[in-house]
Order: sequence, then structure tokens, then C-alpha cells
Amino acid sequence: MLKLRDYSITKKLTWMNMLVSGAALLLACAAFVVYELTTFRAAMLRNLSTQAQIVGANSVSALLFHDPQAAENTLSALRAAPAILFGGVYAKDGRPLAMYWRDRGGPALPLPAIPAGQMETHWFTDQELILVRSILFQDKLTGMVYIRSDLREMTNRLTRYASIVAGVFLVSLFAALLVSSIFRRIAAQPIVRLAEIARIVSREKKYSVRAPATGNRDEIAVLIDAFNEMLAQIQARDGALETARVELEERVQQRTAELEAMNKELEAFTYSVAHDLRAPLRHIQGFSDALVEDYGPRLDAAGKGILQEIADSTQFMGRLIGDLLALAHVGRQEPQLQLAGLHSLAQEVLRDLKHETDGRNIEWRVGGLPFVDCDPGLMKQVFYNLLSNAAKYTRPRNPAIIEIGSTSVNGRGAIFVRDNGVGFNMKYSDKLFGVFQRLHRREDFEGTGVGLATVQRIIHKHGGQIWAEAEIEKGATFFFTLETLETKAPQEETRTFALKGEHG
Repeated sequence: MLKLRDYSITKKLTWMNMLVSGAALLLACAAFVVYELTTFRAAMLRNLSTQAQIVGANSVSALLFHDPQAAENTLSALRAAPAILFGGVYAKDGRPLAMYWRDRGGPALPLPAIPAGQMETHWFTDQELILVRSILFQDKLTGMVYIRSDLREMTNRLTRYASIVAGVFLVSLFAALLVSSIFRRIAAQPIVRLAEIARIVSREKKYSVRAPATGNRDEIAVLIDAFNEMLAQIQARDGALETARVELEERVQQRTAELEAMNKELEAFTYSVAHDLRAPLRHIQGFSDALVEDYGPRLDAAGKGILQEIADSTQFMGRLIGDLLALAHVGRQEPQLQLAGLHSLAQEVLRDLKHETDGRNIEWRVGGLPFVDCDPGLMKQVFYNLLSNAAKYTRPRNPAIIEIGSTSVNGRGAIFVRDNGVGFNMKYSDKLFGVFQRLHRREDFEGTGVGLATVQRIIHKHGGQIWAEAEIEKGATFFFTLETLETKAPQEETRTFALKGEHG
């Protein structure tokens, strides 16, 4: 059921006009009826009091000489007043002398008492007006007149008033309805049209429409003009925003093309430099080996130490060049997707890591990993980099615990690699996947700082994300998602095996 506040403005104005008009009419009619009733009651009382005075004046001799017949003749004049029901003349001691009944005969009615000090008294009942008046002769109480009159005339007048009030009320409401329709066209219709335009603008975002002007100079005209001006400003700003958006898209496309070209040039340069550095690096390594072989016995300890530093540096440079070439290769290579089991890829990596973990006490925990659409070669490189990192940073632990498994993060499937190694400070986690960024000293843990950058690039090419959680001396966990990874990766029983010198 609709409430009044939910009605349209036209209905509200109509109801308001009808209610105000009806209330004003009812109040006016009520005041008129009350005034007429009060006036009519006063007139009835005056008329009845006058008749009582006339009867009393004409009944003095009948009271003095105790002549009931004369008193009855006087009372018979009341027949001229059809409203009078009963009239009686009473002696001063209250004994009835003569009576008059309009419709019937009957015994004399008991005489009501008159309050001391008053000539007459009266009161209204539901159906009658009752009056008692003293009869004086030479300022002495001679008798009393008792008259009862019905209120039929007043009831008839009330009925006529009610009919008149109902007629006037209905005619006035009809006139108010006509006036409301005229007022609605003048005042409410522009507001209704303005509301419809506002709905169109809100629903269709069509700022070119305008509310029609009224041609008036009232507040509604000011509101319509202000609304149209606001639409014009929004339309102008919307056009400017659209122009700016188009220009921004063009700039973004241009900058993206430039950035892609620069990245390709940088990757080509990196690949070229790294590839060209291999030949002189091999020469340095070869001449260092020849120097040690041919002139080693002639060198003292300091000279041998210098040659060893050269050999170590060339080996590090060789690894760095290899990592840079791998990073550049990943940048140029598009993934060749096919269905592959991540579990088997992880097992292959563990076999490849055998020579790096010989003699260590490592507890591997390999959980159930799903089948996904991926580039098996690139995904194997991801596992190799993550697992070799875990093996490297758990070197101080005995036993080292490295776990591989699948989980759900925010409703999306993810793969994780967890270790109990030295961990790192999450304050510097934003540097974790940058090229040449290291969170530990090279003297403590070897590495080129390129491996995790390569992992991130591979994961991004697969439409996924990679991140890490860690705490110093409490290990680290690397998570990554793939676009083809199910929302919840299948879970299998985790297989645990220890590695001491060789894989079990």
C-alpha cells in the first residue's frame, strides 16, 4: 500500500488542495451550524418566555377569583403555537388551576421549583424546552405558568442545514478539484516534466536533453533554467573527458608501443652483450688455467690467490651471463601451452638438484600438484629456481625442510614452495623480484640476483602472480598462481622423503 509521501507531486498537490478546501469548508459549516443553533435556541427561549408572560398576565384574575374556566380559555390560545406540548397555570402554593395538552388530556404535571430570587427558569432536554415563570400582581406572587415545548422545529432545521452543508461541501470539493487540475497544469506539470528528464539523464546518461521552459518567471522557471545549465556543463565536461580519454588511450598505446620497442631493444642488447662476453670470458678462463698450469710452481701464495680470485670471478661472470641470457630468452619466448603435471615437473627438478645437494640432510615434502595448461620447459625453470633457492637458504639447517604443495588463496588455486631457511625481512619484499636485487650478502649466499626476476617473468607470461611471505630465521614461502589453475587445486597426500647425498 502506497503512503502519501510515495505519491507523485500532482497527486500530492490534488490531495493537499482537497484536504485544505474540505477542512476549511467543514470548519465554516460547523461554525455556521453552531451559530444558527445557538441563535435559534435563544429565539425559541424568548418566544416561549413571551408566551408565558402573556398567559400569566391574562390569568391573574382567574387566579385571584379561582376561576379554572377562565384560565383554560387563556391557555387555549396556545393552540396557535404547534410546538407547545403542555401548558399549565398553577396557584402560588403549586396546586394546578388549569392545563392544556396539545395532543391528549391527562393529569397535571408536578410543578418544577424556581430558584430563589428568579422570575423564571428554563432548561433543554433531548427533545423539549421546559420553562416555568412566576405570575405577579402588584409585585406579589399570585401563581406560576408551566410550559413545555418540543424541539421538532430545531431538528427539522438541523436536517435542512445538514442537506445544505452536504450540497455546498460537494459542490465546493468539485470546484476545488477543477481548480487543482488548473493549478496542476500551471505549477505541477513543469515539475513532472523536469523529473522525467532527470530520470532519462540518470538512466541513459544522455546529457544532451533539456527540460522545456515554462515561459514564466517563478521559482520553477528558475529551477528549470538551473537544471538545463547544469546539464550543459555536464555535457561540456563529459565531452572534454571523452576527448581526454581518447587522447590518453592514444598516448598509452603510443607509450606502450615505445616501451615494447625499448624492451625488445634492451633484451636484444642484453642478449648480444651477454653472448659477446662469453668469448673473452672463455679466453680469460683459458689463459688463467694455462698460467696456473705452466707457471704455478713459480708463483708464491699471493700470486696463486690472485689467480684463484680471477677463476672465481670468471665462473661467477659465466653464471651471470647464463642467467641474463635465460632472462632475455624468456622475454622473447611466448609460452607453448600444453597439459602437463606439475608433480612430475617438480620430481624432475629434484633429480636435477641431486648434484647440488649431495651430502646434505634435506627432508622433501612433495604434496599433490595438479595438471595445468602451461609451457613445461618454462614451468620446470620456475620450480628449479625456487627449489634451488630453498636448498641454498636452508644450508644452515639440519635437517632442512622444503615443502611443495597446492593451496587456495582468496578462493583461487595457488602453488607454494616453503622452507625453514634463514628467511628475509618483509620490509624489503618489493625488491625481491628485481634484476640484480639481493637481500643477503654474496659472501653468505652465492647468486646473481636474476633467478627470481626470471621466475616472475615466466609466471606473468602464464597470466599468474607470484609473491612471498617470510620471517627472519623462520623460513620463507613463495606462492604463485596460473591463469589455468583451478580455483581449488586438488589435494593429495603429501609424500615425504629424506635426501642424504642422493634422492630417495
